[in-house]
Amino acid sequence: MTKRCGSLILGVLAMLLTVPAAEAKVSPEQARKLGNELTPLGAIRAGNVEGTIPAWEGGITQPPPGYKPGAHHPDPFADDQPLFTIRAANVGQYADKLSPGQVAVFKRYPKTWRMTVYPTRRSAAFPQHVYDRAIANAATAELARGGDGVLNAIGGVPFPIPSNGVEAIWNHIVRYRGETTDQITGQVAPTASGAYTFVRMQQKVLWHYQTQGMTTEALRNRLLYFLQTVMAPARLAGSILLVHEPINQVAEPRKVWTYNTGQRRVRRAPNVAYDNPGTASDGQRTNDQNDMYNSSPDRYNWTLVGRRELYVPYNSYKLHSGDLSYDKIIKPGHINPDLLRYELHRVWVVDARLKKDMRHIYARRTFYIDEDSWQILAVDQYDARGEIWRVSEAHVINYYEVPFLWQTLEVHYDLQNGRYLALGLNNQERPERFNIEMNKRDFTPDALRRRGRR
Repeated sequence: MTKRCGSLILGVLAMLLTVPAAEAKVSPEQARKLGNELTPLGAIRAGNVEGTIPAWEGGITQPPPGYKPGAHHPDPFADDQPLFTIRAANVGQYADKLSPGQVAVFKRYPKTWRMTVYPTRRSAAFPQHVYDRAIANAATAELARGGDGVLNAIGGVPFPIPSNGVEAIWNHIVRYRGETTDQITGQVAPTASGAYTFVRMQQKVLWHYQTQGMTTEALRNRLLYFLQTVMAPARLAGSILLVHEPINQVAEPRKVWTYNTGQRRVRRAPNVAYDNPGTASDGQRTNDQNDMYNSSPDRYNWTLVGRRELYVPYNSYKLHSGDLSYDKIIKPGHINPDLLRYELHRVWVVDARLKKDMRHIYARRTFYIDEDSWQILAVDQYDARGEIWRVSEAHVINYYEVPFLWQTLEVHYDLQNGRYLALGLNNQERPERFNIEMNKRDFTPDALRRRGRR
């Protein structure tokens, strides 16, 4: 990074980090930067001096030629050629733009792991109403007591100009992913040899916070409604998970119900939270690792380290392709690097340290959050000894029919046992659907009972 570029970023950071932590609302002068020198979501609009990161020019706002609604998404950058490949032998040359966790993956798999770096495409884009709400939220949003929730915000990221780490992580938690989503996806937890069982699930989400016309009064501390039905394998098929997700989970704990086919009963499930094992994950992720991070922030102290340039998964349309079989993706130790695309992007770095009076299997977590979308792209997770334990990556695309940027696959690598979890596989499934009609009545315990009897 040149001195000029470094001074620009450090100057912006100095402005951001001097905002008092207890006061989330930004000044009128700061708010006027949104949509001008900053994007509506708070990213630096300009590229870097070296030209390796271009300016943001609005992202992809229309599907490319050849896209058919309801199909997998063609790659708008299919003609891009790789710039270079990072391998274990040359990783030291690029360490200043890699996270400690990324470097650790090279050490764990020196013969097979590599990162192919492509030209940077700032493809993230969102509907205009998301931008409008983010700009409005900047003047009104506040943290609840202890940072455990968000007040006076709706429909967009609450803190496009964050002043501390917990504000930044809230931007990820409540970011826009449509008003509703309906996905059929797979999850696999391969053994060290690469053997796996494909767990197929349908997941429906009503994003209450993102509903157009929603008001802060009508929100009633509800972020989303989530319904997950396991479809395969046979021994798990028919199991259902229902979640009513509050925004402030300290004031109102997450409400969870499960339907078990063996018992044919709907039961409350208070342990679907924090570091309890995720559904059918074979212990390879915690509940709060789903969607890279989805929990209350109350167990950690959060520090906003600042922005940095990092090689991260981005525009992963090749990995998303409907022409791929799962065996081409899933390999021993890690997913197939031939299918992956990395780019240089600016990310927010947020470091989370476990509070002394709290319990979690991860003593420290460092998050790398895309400045253009507030999507977490990578996470380094540390054990109680201070050693990197698991490394997570989100391989994202612009779902340009909406549009918005979200992961097509998230992967959690366990560097200690040599296994990993790949979550979101849908190459051979019906493509995801967004903004279809859903009703809150479908997300009730009674509806769960009716589904279980069918």
